[in-house]
Amino acid sequence: MFRNFVSQLESRLGEELPGEQAQFSMAPITRKRLVDVSSENYNPKQSAVLILLFPEGNSIHTILIQRGKYEGVHSGQIAFPGGQLDESDLDLKQTALRETAEEIGLLPQNISVIGSLTDIYITPSNFLVRPFVGVMYQKYDFIRDANEVDKIITVDLFALNNKNIRKEKLILHSGGNKVKTPYFEIEGLTIWGATAMMISELNEVVAKIKITSF
Repeated sequence: MFRNFVSQLESRLGEELPGEQAQFSMAPITRKRLVDVSSENYNPKQSAVLILLFPEGNSIHTILIQRGKYEGVHSGQIAFPGGQLDESDLDLKQTALRETAEEIGLLPQNISVIGSLTDIYITPSNFLVRPFVGVMYQKYDFIRDANEVDKIITVDLFALNNKNIRKEKLILHSGGNKVKTPYFEIEGLTIWGATAMMISELNEVVAKIKITSF
């Protein structure tokens, strides 16, 4: 049952997380670990994303978005809904919920946040991102913000742990260099960087949960 899964996941998120060890299995070789970055001139912008889980059919699904094209390092990339901490936000959890409402039209009152994964630092944009995990117990209609989101992608949570979708290729990074980079291929889309690293840690957390039928 979905509620049993959520209960186990919430408990697991309250324990010690896999952390950077899990994240870095999907990191390009050029990425620095947070401990190394923090020893330098370190003043990141705070941001948050929401990994949203919900039952659909006989499984559990999550949402990814393809960002619109713009003059920025994350143009067109695949991501979880989210964005930068706003002055009006009480905390990063509110940031994640606000951005999710703005980008895909889901109201905060329909989402329960049950924990978070390990923070990830994104060097090109100087963001420190907190990935929150939220659940909704039924699927609501998504309303895409055409200014920020090109596409909403619904993905089976357990398909993310399929080894066949983990691949590696040369990817053009923000510095203008092509770097051999691990990525997930889902519906023909390339998911890499911070989003892939979040998925990698999420996979390790979910793998330790006893799954019952839905």
